[in-house]
Amino acid sequence: MGKLIKLLIFLLVLGFAALVGFAYLGPFFGAEFAPAQVEIRQPVTLGAD
Repeated sequence: MGKLIKLLIFLLVLGFAALVGFAYLGPFFGAEFAPAQVEIRQPVTLGAD
């Protein structure tokens, strides 16, 4: 049982390290994480209540 828990913890740490590495190194390999920037204009009517 102890070996299984150690394996799961190791896989969790390895997965976290891979995710962090991908987040930092992804833009160097062509992965773009920023959303497309689009300007949105919407008219607002202010009422004098």
